[in-house]
Amino acid sequence: MAEETLDSFRRTKIVATLGPATDNPKILKDLISAGADVLRFNFSHGAAEKQRERVKQVREIALKLGRYVGIMGDLQGPKICIESFKEGAVTLAVGQDFVLDTALASNDGDGACVGVAYPNLINDVRSGDVLLLDDGQIVLEVAMISGSQVRCRVKEGGILTDHKGLNKQGGGLSAPALTDKDRIDITAAAELEMDFVSVSFARNADDINEARDLLHAAGGQGHIVAKIERAEAVKNISEIIEASDVIMVARGDLAVEIGYAAMTGLQKSLIKQTRAQNKISITATQMLESMIMHPSPTRAEVSDVANAVMDGTDAVMLSAETAVGKFPAQAVQTMSELCIGAEKHETFRRPRNYRIEDVFTYIDEAIALAAMYTANHLQVSAIIAFTESGATSLWMSRVRSDIPIYAFTRHEATRRRVALYRGVYPASFDVVRIESGRIYQSAIEVLEKVGAVRSGDLVLFTSGDMAGVAGRTNTLRILEVGSEGRSNSNSGSEERG
Repeated sequence: MAEETLDSFRRTKIVATLGPATDNPKILKDLISAGADVLRFNFSHGAAEKQRERVKQVREIALKLGRYVGIMGDLQGPKICIESFKEGAVTLAVGQDFVLDTALASNDGDGACVGVAYPNLINDVRSGDVLLLDDGQIVLEVAMISGSQVRCRVKEGGILTDHKGLNKQGGGLSAPALTDKDRIDITAAAELEMDFVSVSFARNADDINEARDLLHAAGGQGHIVAKIERAEAVKNISEIIEASDVIMVARGDLAVEIGYAAMTGLQKSLIKQTRAQNKISITATQMLESMIMHPSPTRAEVSDVANAVMDGTDAVMLSAETAVGKFPAQAVQTMSELCIGAEKHETFRRPRNYRIEDVFTYIDEAIALAAMYTANHLQVSAIIAFTESGATSLWMSRVRSDIPIYAFTRHEATRRRVALYRGVYPASFDVVRIESGRIYQSAIEVLEKVGAVRSGDLVLFTSGDMAGVAGRTNTLRILEVGSEGRSNSNSGSEERG
């Protein structure tokens, strides 16, 4: 648990992408110190050995800093893009004919035709369909399909360079989410004990289930992230959320497919649906894009980050800003400041009747929600969840509150995973090694040492009857820091949620 004062606690978490700009140990240390909670490894770039070196470096630096930092492996997914041009770039004019050819040699593109690294394109499109290149900068209308060629008319032109992405407006490209490369990378993610594995271009729950099965078969226990970047995923969103642990609102390809005007409303809806199913949400893509080259964000980017935070996202993500940008640590620091600023808005006032009419399914769910209701109606300074898997702290984090939730756990993997949960802070605490009569007092002492609580503060605990067993949270307790009755009340054991 980082040594921070209560005034500086940031509830929204930050995912930062590693790359060439962060390979220097000093910069990586600054990145983590600035507040990165989860570090993302993009399997699209960098050899396996390079990723292995980065994982080792991250864990060594995080250990020295006393931080619990999650690691996310982001799978490349299907390569749906054009190939290369002979001259490196072409200029397309509105109204001209342009051909996408699945059989053309990879380096033979010119101003009239370019190869496509997606053989099934000819089966996925028909006359009248709209294709978008380079995040929608180039717009093509399909005129006809002839053999290996998709013949198009340019509707919006411009400069087109090598390997730009290809989308179909409204969705409909049939490429499976997992490729042979992804299957190899999932095995690598398991071997490296990555905490999260992101599935790119997920279409449905089957894509998520396949990734989870492959990860478990390889010995991995990381959580599965579904990247929502296809129109098909939006249609199947409920089943995808249910099958996943985390949803990433990947606004680049998604906005291209569904249209930019619909993106803001969809972002809010995806975050709301994800929270309703007790899952985690990440908002990603171009959040501080200008900071790739400049030391400060634009006003529009400031507003974008603040709105995502107020929408209730668990985390915001930096991509090129940290992977290849000139100011990686400063981008994280800026993101942290923007999150803290947004969290002071009235949106985050303590709720009075959250889920007050609901009937709960699980005991640990009921205890978690009762704990948050109690804490939000009482002057509680901190919440401690004794936990094995982190489940109880996840339930708690669904309720908007300004009260810090501490996940006290003996498991390193759990500490790294809960680092992504909004408003939850991991702490190392081995309940099975502590005398039962001193468990609560010992936990309070951990918070006292870092200045998180002081004498007279109320601390709320959730726990269970059987130490070291997951999923049995059934007890809620409130103790006063420094009171003589504290130690006399310290009977009980650990939660297994």
